[in-house]
Amino acid sequence: MSPSDATPIEITPELADSAQRSKAWPFEEARKIVARIGRAPAPPAEVVFETGYGPSGLPHIGTFGEVARTTMVRTAFRVLTGDAVPTRLICFSDDMDGLRKVPDNVPNREMMTGYLDQPLTSVPDPFGDHDSFGAHNNARLRRFLDRFGFDYEFQSATETYRAGRFDAMLLKMLEAYDEVMAIMLPSLREERRETYSPFLPLSPTTGAVLQVPILERKLDAGAIVYRDPETDKLVEQPVTGGGVKCQWKADWALRWAALGVDYEMSGKDLIDSVRLSNRICKLLGGEPPEGFNYELFLDETGQKISKSKGNGLTIEEWLTYASPESLSLFMFQKPKAAKRLYFAVIPRAVDEYFSFLGAYGRQETDQRLGNPVWHVHAGAPPSTDMPIGFAMLLNLAAASNADDKDVLWGFITRHVDGVTPESHPKLDELAGYAVRYYDDFVAPKKRFRAADAEEREALLALDEALAGLPLDADAADCQNTIYEVGRAFVRFQDMKKTAPDGRPGVALTWFATLYEILLGMERGPRFGSFVAIYGIPETRALIARAVAGELVT
Repeated sequence: MSPSDATPIEITPELADSAQRSKAWPFEEARKIVARIGRAPAPPAEVVFETGYGPSGLPHIGTFGEVARTTMVRTAFRVLTGDAVPTRLICFSDDMDGLRKVPDNVPNREMMTGYLDQPLTSVPDPFGDHDSFGAHNNARLRRFLDRFGFDYEFQSATETYRAGRFDAMLLKMLEAYDEVMAIMLPSLREERRETYSPFLPLSPTTGAVLQVPILERKLDAGAIVYRDPETDKLVEQPVTGGGVKCQWKADWALRWAALGVDYEMSGKDLIDSVRLSNRICKLLGGEPPEGFNYELFLDETGQKISKSKGNGLTIEEWLTYASPESLSLFMFQKPKAAKRLYFAVIPRAVDEYFSFLGAYGRQETDQRLGNPVWHVHAGAPPSTDMPIGFAMLLNLAAASNADDKDVLWGFITRHVDGVTPESHPKLDELAGYAVRYYDDFVAPKKRFRAADAEEREALLALDEALAGLPLDADAADCQNTIYEVGRAFVRFQDMKKTAPDGRPGVALTWFATLYEILLGMERGPRFGSFVAIYGIPETRALIARAVAGELVT
């Protein structure tokens, strides 16, 4: 693959200079690879990036995140090197692994129990769509990666082993068997040591991936000897041609050496595994790849996301309620900090994406390389005007109980000049996401509370103040009016803050009161902006209903 096979990057002298100084984490990672090729005795023919995927369960967002983040490092490397070194990104699927347990989130689970220990590409697809469970999960992963436009090369462990592309390294592994065992055995529990081998033969009688002791090695024949647990007979089996696969730490090292991998990142939980695989890779004559360990994704309860459990978000779920770009932004931010990945994080990610995108056009090159959208869009962020944020759209949906984005557009076109679905297609897309998110996650949790006597008085005062504003009052005027009303009530004053004229500030409890009583929500964006877009008459009608007790859940 040549550099031109990937998305072109316009590397100006200014961009190249800024890249050398950028402290954005993809550039920091890319510098490791630059240093790596600088140590090599000769310029490399190519630089290989890799991500690995275990298709024992349906792909989750963490899998996507690894590809997205690696792509960001690849882009940074291309800029640092002037795109002079060809690069490849291999997405490798460990689909030859044996099925150890039936995932919780698939149909026909009883059928699958009859295929335990079979390679994932030999287990029938419980969904009935593909030739095997491994093929089903591979197809889902590729479909999502293609949707995001990643430039990658997919490789299957089953195909790679059977086609003999690992044969040379498998024979080296056989020669270095004792050294590999010396590396691995101290890391294992005592009972596991008794049966451990870096080679997992595929049974000639059942096809199962066997975890059995290796009784003899035949270097001349390139084979191992073991006792078949089904027949109790000794079996001599070549390590080449798909007769075996390697245990995963040994397999990782085998892959690095065979494919010439230069960079691969992995989760923090695999730090010790990386160390072991590095040592085995060196035994095979390879140089372990550069990389870093990212923190894990957690579900809403703080548990690690698991493919077999199906906890956390799927890629489809995120894309039901938000754009692909917002998901990429979530992956870019703080990769070395553990992050909870569940539905409540979506609105913030969406609004942050458009906030960064809006700032990009005003920034100098140095700042742009630190802006997440440069990395999300591989150095070419689009120009998009987003006059209304996702959180505001959710507020409009909450106030109007919108079940269609056309309802939201009714408010938008009345109060935001020159904005239509045709002129702002991204806003139209966002409105559709907001209605779906509101319907599924906000509406079921809305809890309007009744106003007490003082709160009713404050709401009536706000109604009177809004009546004195022109119908086309902007967000700033509406916000100032809301502040003035809140400041008039001791309950909502913040004595730690003062206005420029010395009057007391306004406590956040005033705005929380408005959200809880008028919208049935705990928080939201600036209430003045909401009033300006929703409309002063509509807001006054909402206040009247709240004062009358009609909104109380």
